[in-house]
Amino acid sequence: MTSPAKPPPAISQADYQRLSQFRYLIRRFLEFSQVQANEAGLTPRQHQALLAIRGFPGGGPVAVGDLAERLRIRHHSAVELVNRLAEAGLIIRDQDKSDHRRVLLQLTPLADDRLAKLSAVHLDELSRIEPMLRRLLSRQQEP
Repeated sequence: MTSPAKPPPAISQADYQRLSQFRYLIRRFLEFSQVQANEAGLTPRQHQALLAIRGFPGGGPVAVGDLAERLRIRHHSAVELVNRLAEAGLIIRDQDKSDHRRVLLQLTPLADDRLAKLSAVHLDELSRIEPMLRRLLSRQQEP
């Protein structure tokens, strides 16, 4: 015997508007990010990869598998991306001394420089949209 399904919670018009506004702000930020990456001579995926490597939790070494997870892509796609980043002089690959099957990734000075500039403009943009995000996340209504 199956139990009856719980009815979905009531969603108000304000909830729909908040979700819509949240997705709109995310899309605007992503569009901004793509334009900035392109202007810096990177693809958006390359920018995301450099940021994932530089901003990896704990600041420890980043393996190709870690990068794939952070970017939510398949391992073979991450390998292809790493190959393109290495060809562009943006990363260095090193074999893990304790596990020779793992390849560890490190940014080059060129990548560090590009990423620092991109991160500065991204932080400015986040500061600009932060009040809107805070209102949305706290469930406050727009004035």
